Amino acid sequence: MSPDSDSNTSFTLYGCLVCLWIVLTPFQYGYHISALNQIQAALTCNDAPPALEALPSCIQMSDVTFSLVTSVFTIGGLAGSSIANLITDARGRKGALRVCAILMTLGAALMGVSRSVLLLMVGRFLLGAGSGIGICVGPIFIAEIAPPRIRGALGILTQVGVVLGIMTTQIIGMQFATRSQWRYVLFVSAALGVVQFLFSSAITESPVWLAARGRLEEKKLAAQRIWGIKEPASAVEPLLEEGLESEASIENVTIPQLFGPREYKKPLAIVCFAMLAQQISGVNAVLYYSNDILSKSLPSLGPYLSLGITVVNVIMTFPAIILIERMGRKPLLTLSAAGSITSLFLLGYGLNTGSVTLSSITIVSFIIRFRSTSVRDDSRSLATKGK
Repeated sequence: MSPDSDSNTSFTLYGCLVCLWIVLTPFQYGYHISALNQIQAALTCNDAPPALEALPSCIQMSDVTFSLVTSVFTIGGLAGSSIANLITDARGRKGALRVCAILMTLGAALMGVSRSVLLLMVGRFLLGAGSGIGICVGPIFIAEIAPPRIRGALGILTQVGVVLGIMTTQIIGMQFATRSQWRYVLFVSAALGVVQFLFSSAITESPVWLAARGRLEEKKLAAQRIWGIKEPASAVEPLLEEGLESEASIENVTIPQLFGPREYKKPLAIVCFAMLAQQISGVNAVLYYSNDILSKSLPSLGPYLSLGITVVNVIMTFPAIILIERMGRKPLLTLSAAGSITSLFLLGYGLNTGSVTLSSITIVSFIIRFRSTSVRDDSRSLATKGK
């Protein structure tokens, strides 16, 4: 792409609104990572509620059952991410996110009106499936509509959307964590899904996706609306060519092929180990169950510490952007892992001894150490660059 064409390209207000519409999907994903955290005590009960209630004030379940309801979200995510490429190839980036909005709306609404554990699990599965689709398609959509000079900066929008969603659900959950209001937390998400779906009619498809399928007139109109280019062809083509070239430069590899050639084995091992380390670090326990865990050890401070954790989670997303470029991925991952392990040991000691100060400091320290690396976004770069 020529410098002239890049300098003449801007991100229009419409392009910004399209980005905001896309970011609603990772926001919803983050929202439901922690949606049940603050409302667990209000949602669950040991004894069956009165049968005369149209919508029971709580749903009878044990801690183990609640954990199963929570974990179904990840199973749905696996299912959704497995078919995300099929949906986006058939229906486009916008179409895939519309499917995601439908699944999010249905899942959240079903959980909001549920009377049994089974309906909660079905709704949670639909939410996970929608999140799995959206978290795969959203970053691609953003990358394809972003002007080249700010494409790297916009790459963080997905992660920002996730952490803002986590924080928002903690704030809302604190307000509605009662037997009569906990369903509102889920209805808020359902309403947001409806809004996203309704506004989708005003959202244009990715110009790169349109160009790849030969829909040339549509892609020119989409490019002009997003990038603010008045010339119908000459100024638009360099941007589209760059997007198509980047798509063409990525070799399509099927899952069985990953386990064949030797050149794939090392990058695959690095990525899998990075993802495994992320999952077993304990961060999911903090995000899914922090309120329950902390309330048992610190009854008066549990909800507030949970909210504080999510605030720190948001703040520490931004330093990682600078640290990755200055330190490199491998040193940053190593430092983060060492700090996380230390924080977890001290957190366990603090909870066992009932030390409020130590527990509070170390759980926040753990989130800082964990969030100081963008493993979710940069493991691919770690594997390919080997820094």
